Amino acid sequence: MAKEIYVLVHGAWMGKFCWAEVVPRLEALGNTVLTVDLPAHGDDPTPLENASSEGYRDAVLALIGDRDNITLVGHSMAGMVISAVAEAIPAQLKALVYLCAYLPRNGESLYQLSMEDKQSLAGKFWRQEHPENYSPAWIASDGIVEVFGADCPPQYQELLMKRHRPEPVPPFATPVALTEAQYGRVPRYYIETLADRTVSHQLQTLMLSRVSVQQRFQLASSHCPFFSMPDQLVAYLTKLSG
Repeated sequence: MAKEIYVLVHGAWMGKFCWAEVVPRLEALGNTVLTVDLPAHGDDPTPLENASSEGYRDAVLALIGDRDNITLVGHSMAGMVISAVAEAIPAQLKALVYLCAYLPRNGESLYQLSMEDKQSLAGKFWRQEHPENYSPAWIASDGIVEVFGADCPPQYQELLMKRHRPEPVPPFATPVALTEAQYGRVPRYYIETLADRTVSHQLQTLMLSRVSVQQRFQLASSHCPFFSMPDQLVAYLTKLSG
């Protein structure tokens, strides 16, 4: 089997640290794996006020460079990012993989989609000093594990709490522009997470009723299958790229 190039893009309140169990498993199979800290995430020093959806897209474009035949994986918020990347460079992409991710239609924002999520716990633990000014948001410390990773091993629950940092809010409200001529050319796949309390399975199902995908996979996991079910996640990633 031809070896693949995977580009893995983390979601909100995360960084490339979230792929710690996935990268070595994919590399052990001979694949090339690229990860990135999006602006103002993980260890990236970009000031929160300078973060933008365009900046997220451009960070991934820079990571990909002139490579092609890319399997582009987006977790959670990064569903918006990989969609925008596909609009920009469809010819360089082999597949888009939405991992419990927002799956937008043209003109939709993450905020719009999240408002349709009736079962997410993120709103319960959402904290923000000045909502009227789109100030950064975070998840209350007593809710981080419950929201993101109730089924994760203890060391990764601790990591989620340790690495949690405020999230820039304006990108959540930025609509994504998608066309069938560009974004629509790239095959789409979706990995559902049945016990998700961040992007609930209810919302995942709703989005999948509106946007067609080549194939759907299911994991009986929380919002962090890369920590709780890395073997099963890697099996799905290699299956769709085979």
